[in-house]
Amino acid sequence: MKLFECQRCGQMLYFENTECERCGSSLGFLSDEMQLSALSPEQGCFHPMIDPGREMRYCANAAYDACNWMVPADAANPYCMACRLNRTVPDLGNAASVLLWRQIETAKHRLVYGLLRMGLPVISRFDDRARGIAFDFLSGPSAPGRAESPVTTGHNSGLITIDVAEADDAVRARNRRDMGEPYRTLLGHFRHEIGHYYWDRLVRDTVWHASFREMFGDERANYGEALSAYYANGAPAGWQDSHVSAYATAHAWEDFAETWAHYLHIADTLETAGALGLRTRPQVSEGQETDFRSGDPDDFDALMAAWIPLTVAVNNLNQSMGQDDLYPFVLSPTVMGKIRFIHGLVQGARRAAAPAAPQ
Repeated sequence: MKLFECQRCGQMLYFENTECERCGSSLGFLSDEMQLSALSPEQGCFHPMIDPGREMRYCANAAYDACNWMVPADAANPYCMACRLNRTVPDLGNAASVLLWRQIETAKHRLVYGLLRMGLPVISRFDDRARGIAFDFLSGPSAPGRAESPVTTGHNSGLITIDVAEADDAVRARNRRDMGEPYRTLLGHFRHEIGHYYWDRLVRDTVWHASFREMFGDERANYGEALSAYYANGAPAGWQDSHVSAYATAHAWEDFAETWAHYLHIADTLETAGALGLRTRPQVSEGQETDFRSGDPDDFDALMAAWIPLTVAVNNLNQSMGQDDLYPFVLSPTVMGKIRFIHGLVQGARRAAAPAAPQ
């Protein structure tokens, strides 16, 4: 995630900001320009300072403090392109549900930002039922509001379900402990589940499919049986040599989704490190300086050369505060190869979506 700057006063801004703390300007995110802009109000609409000729208004979900993205003032749809992906949201008449939903929206908007930055297609299921994305945010017995049947976070043909209870830190920590996971976050859920969606869009029945099976395994293995075996027996011994997480061993689809999520973690965190101007230079005899501002996001080797020292740095900082490792994973050569596969897939999708050069 990059940093932003108030066009009125120069104050540093963050992605979720809705008001500049220095000058008090209202702020809104323009997804087509990938910019957070100071806004000038005028007769029921706003003019973004980065593009004063446009007339914009806030997404309808701004009324719940759940979104700071903008839509054209004359748009028929009141929702921004990120909120148009929602099919089901929690009970907005329940204050506790709204609080959790805001956390979910923060993670989802960060996901969509990352996908747009990579040039990946982000299509609402309401616009394209066959190829689009939709989100159901559902409340099960452990979430506030009306108790329903248990909710399973997952993906099915572009429809992604998120259990609202996962936005509760205590519930998520309990699930992390009970399922033996060293890392479990809302944003991680979104990145994992969207990986299943992009497998359908970018791998299934494409030139990448055979290579996927060689690297991740044959997805035609019975999925239900594979998951049952995993939950009964756990990951096989030595799984760290070939998989990014224990859960990735359950099935080829889960291996891909876990690896996809890690690639998004890497890309977004390195962008943040670069935006902050971070550099590392360990004070040991073999320490080398890494400047995260100079990385080329299109160069996989450069990405990984920056990622490893960054994870060493943040893990040591966490340990100095008595916290667990921020990034509790080891990337073996085989896992690196799988992440390289994801990188190539994303680069290919970006090139395919890029407008043709004029003749």
